[in-house]
Amino acid sequence: MFNYLLKIEYDGTNFVGWQSQKNGKSIQNSIEKALKKVLKTQIRIIGSGRTDKGVHALSQYANFKSKKKINEKKTFLNSINFFLKKNYISILDVKTKNNNFHARYSAKLRTYEYLIINRQGDLSINRNRAWHVKKNINLKLLKQGAKFLEGTHDFSIFRASTCSAKSPIKKMLPIKVSKTNGKIKIRFSSKSFLQNQVRSMVGCLKYLSTGKWSFSYFKKAFKSKQRERCAPPAPACGLYLMSVKY
Repeated sequence: MFNYLLKIEYDGTNFVGWQSQKNGKSIQNSIEKALKKVLKTQIRIIGSGRTDKGVHALSQYANFKSKKKINEKKTFLNSINFFLKKNYISILDVKTKNNNFHARYSAKLRTYEYLIINRQGDLSINRNRAWHVKKNINLKLLKQGAKFLEGTHDFSIFRASTCSAKSPIKKMLPIKVSKTNGKIKIRFSSKSFLQNQVRSMVGCLKYLSTGKWSFSYFKKAFKSKQRERCAPPAPACGLYLMSVKY
């Protein structure tokens, strides 16, 4: 039995999310169908994380086990990408791993990036790929709020009601905030995240940086651990899974 790891890039706009669902087309299901065509056998893949509907990925990972050996990497990649290209999914690489490797549980660090475009004009090129915020964002306040979220905390306020994580306590590494020509990028890294955590954090940072919340209220809301005090989550279109480290 061989254990293979796929490196995957995708535009999540037209999918119900990563995980296979009965109510629409998922990224997982699309890849499994392509693998079946290439390897001529039923395959079940395990993703490093379950991105939500509309979320994109530059480096998602998934592993699968198969009795069939992939002899030529180039041939395999060309074949599977032929079946996936209409779905805007690309398999960038395939590697052989030991049989104990698990794409989700073996991960040591995950990094997400959120893209905000802060300008008056509507989006064209970045439509469905960024959050368009017309109201002026105070970058200093945004960075102040991001700094406050760093470290080990109870992130219950950012946790979706359907989240299955055992604990709301997570360790957030230093959050990187940058702005270039109206594009604001916020990069979050942690071993794991709660469901909706990143989008909820960005929603609260937006309220803070546009003056809807004071910094005092931002801190008070976070410390309350109450989901109902969270700002509306940022839209999925601006979120990207950037990397997973093993």
